[in-house]
Amino acid sequence: MNLRRKLARAMSRAISDFKMLSDGDRVLCAVSGGKDSYAMHDLLVDLARRAPVRFSVVAVNIDQGHPGYPGHLLRDYMASRGHEFVMINEDTYSIVTDKIPEGKTYCSLCSRLRRGILYRIAQEMGCTKIALGHHRDDAITTLMLNLVFAGQLKAMPPKLVADDGKNVVIRPLIFCAEDDLAAFAAEEKFPILPCDLCGSQENLQRKAISRLLADLDARCPGARRNMLAALGNVRPSHLFDSGLWQKLGLEVAREDGGEASAALAGDEDDVGGFVPLSRLSDRSIV
Repeated sequence: MNLRRKLARAMSRAISDFKMLSDGDRVLCAVSGGKDSYAMHDLLVDLARRAPVRFSVVAVNIDQGHPGYPGHLLRDYMASRGHEFVMINEDTYSIVTDKIPEGKTYCSLCSRLRRGILYRIAQEMGCTKIALGHHRDDAITTLMLNLVFAGQLKAMPPKLVADDGKNVVIRPLIFCAEDDLAAFAAEEKFPILPCDLCGSQENLQRKAISRLLADLDARCPGARRNMLAALGNVRPSHLFDSGLWQKLGLEVAREDGGEASAALAGDEDDVGGFVPLSRLSDRSIV
């Protein structure tokens, strides 16, 4: 199976399982200029041409005022293919570098500012959904970050309503493996834009966890796809959240029987190389 078809199937399954798109949606596709957002935009545009659900896609990039930002590469790429594209100029670079001490991580403030701009632009442009390019590896890295540093069992929701109650964020690539997206970006020769602001900060917790996961996957092949499966194969009664027990009306846990050993065995498929035991739905809008 070629990469485009593999990624399209994974994305279609995520869209279908979590009802990410509705008829008549206008999707703001946040394109940073990185491999993931390029791939997401390409796949969404292709899907819009043939899906029974009618929706449109507009690519939006934020020029955050980074010195030497090569935004023309993205503009030229979008223009050459006739894609609807808007570049927003917002100098968040000066704010971030002023507020964050040298040597500290810029990512948190930078992403909050960028997200706020996207929310505003989505409303101004009449967009009903905002698509972000987070993938499988982002989700499991976030899961590990929350486990190790925050004491929370939480990853990335595939679909969420923003705090403003107006914007709906979707993550169509949530079942796609980063390696596949990187190979696809190389195959399609997307003009990648570097992120010089945070890309130069090597000692980030996220990068440390990413290295840990890569090492784990090398030692135990399939570890990352099993972690993705775990996010869709939850046993609430085997967790320690008493509030969750009360909400679900649980009073006692029951033994899993043969489920635990079956979960370890897993089942191979195209979606990130794995399908959880709960069986991700085969419904597809493709």
